[in-house]
Amino acid sequence: MALASSRKRELMQPRILIADDQQDVLDALRLLLKGHGYSIETVNSPADLLASVVRQEFDILLMDLNYARDTTSGREGLDVLSRLREMEDAPPVVAMTGWATVGLAVEAMQFGVSDFVEKPWTNSRLLEILQKQIGLGRERRELRAREAEEKKAQQEAILHQQEQEREIAEAKAIQEKLLPREIPQMPGYEIASAWQSARLVGGDYFDILPLDEKTLGLCIADVAGKGMPAALLMSNLQAAVRGLASLSVAPDLLCRRLNSLIYRNTANDRFITFFYAQLDGPARRLAYVNAGHNAPFVLRANGSHERLQEGGTVLGVFASPDYELGSAQLCPGDRVVLFTDGVTEARNAAGEEFGEARLLRLLEDHRALSADDLQAKILAAAGEFSGGRWQDDATLLVLAVCE
Repeated sequence: MALASSRKRELMQPRILIADDQQDVLDALRLLLKGHGYSIETVNSPADLLASVVRQEFDILLMDLNYARDTTSGREGLDVLSRLREMEDAPPVVAMTGWATVGLAVEAMQFGVSDFVEKPWTNSRLLEILQKQIGLGRERRELRAREAEEKKAQQEAILHQQEQEREIAEAKAIQEKLLPREIPQMPGYEIASAWQSARLVGGDYFDILPLDEKTLGLCIADVAGKGMPAALLMSNLQAAVRGLASLSVAPDLLCRRLNSLIYRNTANDRFITFFYAQLDGPARRLAYVNAGHNAPFVLRANGSHERLQEGGTVLGVFASPDYELGSAQLCPGDRVVLFTDGVTEARNAAGEEFGEARLLRLLEDHRALSADDLQAKILAAAGEFSGGRWQDDATLLVLAVCE
């Protein structure tokens, strides 16, 4: 503790470098300044002055401008000042000379001298100047240190942000590869999809799984949350669905198995809304389970509609929920539209949501469009409504039953 206290006093004690070629001047200044709490180092040549400044830090430099006894030009001192100006973070300079002229003083100031003292000096005036310039010098040094720290912090923040952006871009590329690149088709049907991420990565998921030549698995899901955590859970869900889905596993059984996996392996605040259906192509029949997801629309050719709501609770919240199997008989001209809430919750500048009512009117007005044209119409309408500002991931899956 004593060493630490001594070091602290040393750091607080002003350090001054005195440069003069007259020993009696150095002795007088040493005696004066030591008595006022200064830590002093003395040199008697320009070369030694520059070497000392390079070697250690001083609060102020008190220097003579003349070192050759037969000159009064101050050229030696001005040369030193020129060298000091080239150094980074050089100490403030108070110049002194016994042959000062107005011209020399002005030139010295132009070289960066902070103040000027004539020999012989007045002790009180010299002490006043030194105290003032030391205070100003420390303020400038602290300001430069803060600016350097801020610049370093900004550079580190930029590098961190760039690294995050690279990682997120890589994650988005991986996520896009996980989604179906080509949409499997089945005779008598058209299937189209769209995925619009609100961020670079998101938690929406859809898939079309050929279970056999006559049966397709259709699913859509929305993981609670956004960003990387949601995207990671989405990728786990996709792997589980593809691993478990088969013609022999009915939608209600699939949901129970998925729920068990997600319940055991995710945090309590994470859940997934999920819709899964098996399409029997020749029979034009959908067997499905809706696990807390936005109920898909079935638009009939005559303009009526129904919602696919049978099922149960979201995945991942309860240990052993029951799921009821629902079914829908399809007819030529029908359109089945699966969507996530990013579509219906798209908001305009006034905060109004696009909403399911607006979506239904759009589907009724355009129910004769092909699957590709209908999904494009829906996404364009929601995007125009929100001004292109998607608050959440928006995903669509459209099934059209051919005439």
